[in-house]
Amino acid sequence: MTFSIVARSGTAFGVAVASRFLAAGAVVPAADAAAGALATQAWANLAYRPQGLTMLRTGVAPADVVAALTTADGLRAERQLGVVGPAGDGASYTGEECVPWAGGVVGDGYAIQGNILTGPEVVAAMEGAWLAGAEQPLTARLLAVLAAGDAAGGDRRGRQSAALYVVDPGKGFAGSGDVAYDLRVDDHPDPVAELRRLLGVHELLFGAGDPASLLELTAELSAEVESRLARLGHTSLEHWAGLENIEGRLVRDAVDPVLLDHLRAVSERVGG
Repeated sequence: MTFSIVARSGTAFGVAVASRFLAAGAVVPAADAAAGALATQAWANLAYRPQGLTMLRTGVAPADVVAALTTADGLRAERQLGVVGPAGDGASYTGEECVPWAGGVVGDGYAIQGNILTGPEVVAAMEGAWLAGAEQPLTARLLAVLAAGDAAGGDRRGRQSAALYVVDPGKGFAGSGDVAYDLRVDDHPDPVAELRRLLGVHELLFGAGDPASLLELTAELSAEVESRLARLGHTSLEHWAGLENIEGRLVRDAVDPVLLDHLRAVSERVGG
């Protein structure tokens, strides 16, 4: 019912999943920023999530986590599981009774798996996208993997949901946790594309501006900003940005171009 990737990049661990199943993001992924990540799917066993993370926290290797979880499970023939840890190859398991096509591939820092797929070309395309995206941020890389699997045929029953879950030490909201991304599309005709849109919104609201790209607040640019704010009924950039939830992109004596583009787009929608 599902195709997924579990991966490691730098200090981050992530899971991306798509499925012809309602709210796959509520079932499949689990991750701990200090230990690793996993995906449970096919006839998913939710107990795998806390049990697997507990083993990873104690230093158990991904292949041994898979072996321990599946050996103790009387329904292992119907399960599928992917695991990555802080070092080395990921591990993937496909029970012999998973609905075909079902299988997976692993490599250094990743495990890719799927079931009820159009064929092995789906996981092959996903692996190719992962290996080709080494220079990308983890979120963009995971989305590219999902898109490649989707384009190669994906779930042979169709599309419904997709999710992206990434943990990274201290990279949660306002630095208050480790969950950097937890984005879900629960029911949508094109869930991978919608997940990409949500990632763009997330980057607008919570992404950090690139210091090298900041624009000098010249008299001309300042006048444009004031004019656009007035069109929206605001007298300060700080007040407007706060209401738009993008105050994190405010900088002293300069303008983040992402914030400026958003201001321009919003002000154009009101006319003038």
